[in-house]
Amino acid sequence: MDMRALLDWYADAGVTTAEAAGPANLYDWPEGGHRMAKPGAVFRAPPPRPDPSAKSPAAPTPAAPAPVPGADQVMPTDEAVALARQLAAGASTLAALIEAISGFDGCPLKAGARNTVVYDGVQGAPILVVGEAPGKEEDREGKPFIGRAGMLLDKMLGAIGHSRSQGDGLGDVCITNSIYWRPPGNRAPTKAEIEICLPLVERFIALSAPKLIILTGNVPTQALFPGIPGITRTRGTWREWANADAGHQGAAIPVLPIFHPAFLLRQPGQKRLAWSDLLAVRARLEGASA
Repeated sequence: MDMRALLDWYADAGVTTAEAAGPANLYDWPEGGHRMAKPGAVFRAPPPRPDPSAKSPAAPTPAAPAPVPGADQVMPTDEAVALARQLAAGASTLAALIEAISGFDGCPLKAGARNTVVYDGVQGAPILVVGEAPGKEEDREGKPFIGRAGMLLDKMLGAIGHSRSQGDGLGDVCITNSIYWRPPGNRAPTKAEIEICLPLVERFIALSAPKLIILTGNVPTQALFPGIPGITRTRGTWREWANADAGHQGAAIPVLPIFHPAFLLRQPGQKRLAWSDLLAVRARLEGASA
């Protein structure tokens, strides 16, 4: 049968349109499409069936994860501590030390941080506040204590007549950290990370030569005084830090651990104890200046 005869045969049978690329079982058509459909029903061609022999499209290749320093790229802790001590000893001014800390690559936290967060406030101020480690906002801005905890710290210092801002008529304050780079997910710093940063922290204290040091929370307290009880038992108890700087040999700096402002935000009932500690700071400064 030639093509013309085949088309004529289709026309005589009532087939006037092609609804699909190939033949199909009429009883597989949707309601309204097969020969038992109601008069006037509109035919809707079924969707094409997948060809089992056809290959599925290749899944998109996932993006390669950000490179993470391998174990062979991380400086051993003892070498990092030795390098930190060398840099600390070589810095004779705070400006030189801050530059050395910014260029220090011995702490593995630096690889995942945006900024090195060393200090804020007035260098050489009579009060030195030592915090824990940068959080998300501190990492973004490159300054310590600028989030909600920082706002509370500013109010706490202002309540006893001090501020990190120079020229506002209040007593000057400098704020630094125990760890200069943000731990992933704001986790607690590890013992190794604290040990690596400690020589730089100690040198910052020595060159600052403050009249008084405030330690906020467990991390700086345990870093400077290893093995002492936790902050709930240690806060409010004065200790002393011997300044090892050549120009201040033998000078002991009063140190007071207090609750971290972030803890006070979670436990506002403890603010009464924090206020007691702040009054002790004010009294100590007034006694030193008398």
